[in-house]
Amino acid sequence: MISTNINQQQDINLNRMTTLPKCLMIIVGISGCFSVLFGAWLAHGGQTLPVNVQSSLASALQYQFIHTLALLATLIWLKTVKSSKVLLSASIAFAVGLLCFCGTIYIKSFFELAIIGKLTPFGGISFAVAWILLALEGKNNF
Repeated sequence: MISTNINQQQDINLNRMTTLPKCLMIIVGISGCFSVLFGAWLAHGGQTLPVNVQSSLASALQYQFIHTLALLATLIWLKTVKSSKVLLSASIAFAVGLLCFCGTIYIKSFFELAIIGKLTPFGGISFAVAWILLALEGKNNF
């Protein structure tokens, strides 16, 4: 009976460890697609926007694309090693950074909703934390 409960608990934990990376990989696909399509729109249709708005959007787009690739690489690394809470945490931090940094810049630029800009620094900190977590994982596994 105890052995069955332990096995069930391990199955539940294993499901959690695979569901979250799957969701994060979906975020990679959506974010990558958005980066390409939005980049094309910004290069062509976005030329009518004020220069300062174009500049903000271009910065957000650049950060989004780079960190989408970083999230993808982190998930691949996570898939190739034994489950790592550090890599999973880095992946989550990259996803939070995408939403809070890039997402808030997009919303602030298009909807003139200045209050949401207060979340942008949290996204930047989240990106920095993700990179530090990758450094820690690299130190421990290379």
